[in-house]
Amino acid sequence: MRPGPRHPDDSGEERAEDEPTTGPVSDSDDTLLLYFLCAHPSLTPASAVALTLRAVGGLTTRQIAQAYLVPEATMAQRISRAKRTVSTVRFDQQGDVGTVLRVLYLVFNEGYSGDVDLAAEAIRLTRQLAARIHHEEVAGLLALMLLHHARRAARTDADGRLVPLADQDRSRWDTRLILEGVDILQAALSRDRLGEFQAQAAIAALHADAPTVQQTDWVQIVEWYDELLRLTDNPVARLNRAVAVGEADGAPAGLAALAELDPSLPRYAAAAAYLQERAGDLDSAARLYADAARSAHDLRERDHLTRQAARLNSRRSW
Repeated sequence: MRPGPRHPDDSGEERAEDEPTTGPVSDSDDTLLLYFLCAHPSLTPASAVALTLRAVGGLTTRQIAQAYLVPEATMAQRISRAKRTVSTVRFDQQGDVGTVLRVLYLVFNEGYSGDVDLAAEAIRLTRQLAARIHHEEVAGLLALMLLHHARRAARTDADGRLVPLADQDRSRWDTRLILEGVDILQAALSRDRLGEFQAQAAIAALHADAPTVQQTDWVQIVEWYDELLRLTDNPVARLNRAVAVGEADGAPAGLAALAELDPSLPRYAAAAAYLQERAGDLDSAARLYADAARSAHDLRERDHLTRQAARLNSRRSW
């Protein structure tokens, strides 16, 4: 079940002179402490992410605000509140590595906008953490980020439209990042202390290892989803597993697995539409794609789902 290597202040404002320069933070012993401080459970996820970028990543408040497309004053207030919240925290016990990793993964999933590439920044921060702490899940998260980031260039077409994994030009995937991610993952798996990020990275590695979508090892991907669900009963993982079952064992099996889940889950309708299309029910698939498009928050995802519904409706009119 292991992926093989692929070869080829109160006012809420901050003074400008308080802003650090961008670039790598120092290698002082305080850096690791900052990671845990920024991921303190008293902070909301949004505040934790902003404070991590400010205190550990060295980004200016203006840069973070631009990345999140909010006014600089709004972000300054968010960061100031976060600083006040953790100002009295004492670290007399080991911090929660899992919380730190979840914050870093939130940063990564924000992607990029403005002048700050948050996905690349998250990778940089996770590399720093990995250099300071020998932990299998830190390595697992770094591998997961690298494997996902390797596909970035192929995720959109020349017009900026979303390209699904199955339709991506795999020659545009970054082989160097894939090789690095697989090497890091295999070293972590060899310690035999499996965690959720390692399991997710293993799934990503299997996708990256397939020369074509038809050669994807869906059976092993389902097995890795089973491992992941033994570690964390995540409903999104169950949704993704249902799609993988549909690929491994046929669309009816995937639809049966999907029927066990809550239809209010994000992207449930999109998954159901895909499986119904594979099962040959184009009427249901078109309706579900349209339903998924109406509930999608991301504009590119909404556009993609709308086009999928239109494609099927056009086919049915022939």
